[in-house]
Amino acid sequence: MNEHFFIYNDRYFQNSQLAISAGNNGLRYGDGLFETMRMHGGRILNAAFHFERLFSGMKTLQLDIPAYFSAAFFERSVNELLLKNSIQKNARIRLMVFRGNGYILESEKNGTDYIIETWPLGGKIELNEDGFVVDIFDEARNSCDSFCNLKSNNYLRNVMAGLFAKRNKLDEAIILNCYERVSESGIANIFIVKGNQIFTPLLSEGCVAGTMRRWMLVNFSLNNYRVSEKPLSVNELLDADEFFLTNAIHPIRWVKNFRDKIYKNEIIIEIFKYVDQNL
Repeated sequence: MNEHFFIYNDRYFQNSQLAISAGNNGLRYGDGLFETMRMHGGRILNAAFHFERLFSGMKTLQLDIPAYFSAAFFERSVNELLLKNSIQKNARIRLMVFRGNGYILESEKNGTDYIIETWPLGGKIELNEDGFVVDIFDEARNSCDSFCNLKSNNYLRNVMAGLFAKRNKLDEAIILNCYERVSESGIANIFIVKGNQIFTPLLSEGCVAGTMRRWMLVNFSLNNYRVSEKPLSVNELLDADEFFLTNAIHPIRWVKNFRDKIYKNEIIIEIFKYVDQNL
């Protein structure tokens, strides 16, 4: 079997090799950000949104941004890694940036490290045939602060939501915010359909600023359907006609069941077709 490679600070490492020291702040504190991206047909979907979010987040976390860090640099590095891993055209990509070695309060700069990983993906974007079953992860709440929209390496709440879903034989878990309103799911943004309206929680509700979420708000235009942001209560989820999730790898995921509510997917099928043709 051929060895799989990743990039750490301009160098190739085999997956079996150790690369990060114990003093790294990304490891110690989750002090950094990550982007999960989908390459489809040789093109990173929503690349501009991903890199805009990445660099904006780096500024928010006061990470040192090296002069050579740019969207073009990272795209070139991704393509070189795909070639080395013999992956063609369709891939899952994870780009992580994090503060380097040293304690936070040390006077010298810690610097900023990065890691790029790639995995092969199928060439077809598909809508799930079996609707997701979801419920609320009730052990934690999303904050609504200056950092809540970041794709942060400090991902503990979402990890625990994922474990809750697995333990309870769910496909996904819903995370509420500190005001008991709907925020997001463990790995996706939430959308509901009510009549000809499609709603998603505002960023101020504590959800990650998802790139597919942004695409829906900026680019989606189908018949008389209108996509907008608003606070969503749990009761509004239960009152919705249809319910779906979005993220970078799986643009549309239909939710069939939340508690005692069974949702249709007639409009979601139309939405998916539009997204598949225009993304």
